[in-house]
Order: sequence, then structure tokens, then C-alpha cells
Amino acid sequence: MHIIIDDLPWLILLFILPAIGLTVAMLLAKPVLRYYLNKVSDDMLVKLLTEDYDQNLAELYTSIKRSSLLHLMEISLRSQQGKAIRRPLGSPRKFFGYDNLMFSPRQMTRISLPEEAKIDMSVTLGLNAEKPLTLNIPLLIGGMAYGAALSQEAKVALARAAKQMQTATNSGEGPYLPEERKEAGKFILQICRWPWGSRTNAQISASDMLEVQMGQGGAIGASRIEPGEMKGKAGKLAGLNSKQPLLSLPVPPGIKSPADWPAYVATLRQRAKGIPIALKIMATDYLEQDLSVALELGFDVIAIDGAEGGTHASAPAKQDDMGLASLCALIRARRFLQNSSVSLIISGGYFTPGQCLKALALGADAIYLGTVPLFALVHNQFQKVTPWEPPTRLVYYTSPAKTKLDVALATTSVANVLNSMVLEMKEAMRALGKSSLKELDKEDLVALDAWTAEITGVKPAFDKALLREYKHPI
Repeated sequence: MHIIIDDLPWLILLFILPAIGLTVAMLLAKPVLRYYLNKVSDDMLVKLLTEDYDQNLAELYTSIKRSSLLHLMEISLRSQQGKAIRRPLGSPRKFFGYDNLMFSPRQMTRISLPEEAKIDMSVTLGLNAEKPLTLNIPLLIGGMAYGAALSQEAKVALARAAKQMQTATNSGEGPYLPEERKEAGKFILQICRWPWGSRTNAQISASDMLEVQMGQGGAIGASRIEPGEMKGKAGKLAGLNSKQPLLSLPVPPGIKSPADWPAYVATLRQRAKGIPIALKIMATDYLEQDLSVALELGFDVIAIDGAEGGTHASAPAKQDDMGLASLCALIRARRFLQNSSVSLIISGGYFTPGQCLKALALGADAIYLGTVPLFALVHNQFQKVTPWEPPTRLVYYTSPAKTKLDVALATTSVANVLNSMVLEMKEAMRALGKSSLKELDKEDLVALDAWTAEITGVKPAFDKALLREYKHPI
């Protein structure tokens, strides 16, 4: 007790008085702060409601309402840079999609499968090839270029995750990365439109499928790599001159005109030594013409990217104003290819298990995923760069933050997201009473509006007479 009484003045000085002072200050500051907040808000309200439009911040609001905040931002970027801007990750537009298609399980005439029922989610691509590509799941990791987009750390994590899930990963357009191939199980090598795009025989021999890349949803035509943009290891692997900009080619090296395609594909077939050869294209209104040429040339697999497809960076005009929506492309391609054994991979805008399963029911053999695994890479790690930079700074080749990516954690996250999606797809399959993807078809779907029913060939939820009576989609 003696000690406590002796120490009391010090306790008051060190703790009690400051606490009292802080409390008093807050009480005094509250009315002052409230006064200034009221004054500022009142002044703003008066200006908004009394000043002419050309002196009023409301002008900005009306401008954004008739366009968008994105448009305003991109106008500013164009004003600042004076050159074609490059937007990452694809168009923000909402294209016609799968929302008005629903699965329709039978409940009395077919019994759903029990939880323990095994569901076969495997897929075989390139049935016409000597060595078809068989995968455990129908979800593939799409082409994302090393060097031109992603870092080695990101590519290795994607490859490891694909191997864990017994699916394939795609090299993308970048230079061949040996470490990626070493970590991957099934590996798809793009024959791309860059000087290194013909690939070496050793690189082709190490692959399980080749993919001739002519376009994708978010980018088509010429691309440009500025001096120093792909320096370091990627630049060395690509054989770049760091002092000169590099332009992509209209077609892969070795083709100078459409007449060269037959000889080119024949040579590529010899180099492939039995593995499937795919063609990767952007979906456009000339889709059937492109598919007709592809069939004549003997491609084993067609990969079509809808307008929703993303890319590391391309002009907004290419992302927003070119191509066909993925669902439209899938329907048209499947109808054209219905009498062939060519495999069909669809991509662009697939984010949920339901979307993927609907695409498979409508005739896709497999689906490329890009945005899903890309954002899974940075799961539980984005705080290393946010809030001042976007999470993708952890995975881009040109970012100093790429070394902060925990590859093991990124691998687990990508494998987890793929596994989660497949498990949900299996649950839906059991509810439908289907034990294999081969049993799934458009008869398992119903369309909620007449237009969706018309273009997909899926039965409508109501007959046309009733739909005309209601005049609105259900």
C-alpha cells in the first residue's frame, strides 16, 4: 500500500492526466469539427443547387452518367499519353451469355446420383491425332505469355497447379520457358506470331499438343514490344535486341500468303510426330469460313476465344468492339463441326462452374480459363502490393514485385480454385443423374426467353404463344 500511495503522483502524471486531457480535447473538438463539416457540406450543397452548370461539379456527374467513369479515365489516359492505350485483362462490357440458360434436373423419371457416385470428368482432345491428349478434367489453363505478360514465378505456379489437377497448361505467345515445361504435366505449346514462334524441334518434342495462334478475344493483329520491355531472361530466350522495338507478325513465321498454309501444316504435322495440332482464333462473323479452312488443313482441335476473352494488354477498341460473344461462337462452331471429330475448346468470360458446365452441355469439349487462375495466383498475397498497386503486379514480368510471389502458396491457390470448380460441376452432374460428361447435352438445359432458345436450340421454358402473350422473358 505504501508503494501504491508513493507512486500515485507519477501514475496521475503519466496516465490519468493525459487520458483526461485527450477526453477534454475530443469533447472540445467535436463541436468545432461538426461546425466545419456542416459548413463545408452546406457550401457544397448550395453550389450544386444554385451555380450554373458550366461552373458546377454536377457537370461531371452528368458526363459520367451519359458515358462512364471508365470512359472518363481512358479519355484522360489518351490525353496524357497521346498514343494508343493498352488495357489489361479484357473488356468490361457485358456480352450476351449464359444467364438465361438453366439446368433442368428430372426428379420423378430419373433419380439423381448419390454423393459417393463417381463422376467421369475426363476429356480427350484431338481424337484424329496419333497421340490424343487426355486430361482428367475439362478445365485447362489458357495461354498467358512468359516475358510478354507473366513472370517465371507465375508460370511455374500455374504449371505445378495444372499437374496437380491432371490438366494442361498453355505456354502462351512468350518465349519457351524450360522451367515451366519441367514443372508441368501436360503441356500445350503455342506456335505464335513472333519471330521465335516457329519453336525448335526439341521444344515441340517436349509438348503434348501444339496450338497455332492466330488471334484471341482481347487481341488480334499486330502487337508491339517496346525496347527494354522484355529485358532480362525472357529477352535472352526470345533473342531480342534491347535497342529495337519488336512487332508481331501477321501469321506464324514461314507463312507469307494463305496459299502457304497447306505446306506449312504438313511440315508442322511431321514435326509434331503424332501429337494433336490445334488452331486458336478469335470468334468473328467469318467464323464458318475460318472453320472451313481449318478442316481442310486437317487441324485436330479448334480453340475459339469469345469477345469476353482477356489479354495482358491491348487497345480497348479491340477488346470492346471486335468479335462475337463466347456463347454465340460456341453455338455456331458446334453446328458447323457437328459432323466432324474435331475437338472444340471454348474460352472467354468463363468465371463460374455453372458457366463452364453449360458450355460443355452445349457441345464444348473443354474450356480454357485465364482470369480465374490469374487471380487465384495472388490469393492471400495481394496485400503485398495493395492498396497502391493492383494485385496483378505480383505476377507481371516487368513488375519489381514479382519476386514477392510465394510460388508454393500460389500453386495451392490455383489448384484449389480448379478443384473447387470441378467439385461443384460434379455436384450438378449428380443432380442431373449424369455420371459422365459424355452423357451431358443441351437436353439438360432450358431457356428462360425465346431469343436464347432460338439461338441455342435449347427448349424454351414456355411455348412461343405464351411468351408472346407475356411479351417479357420469364
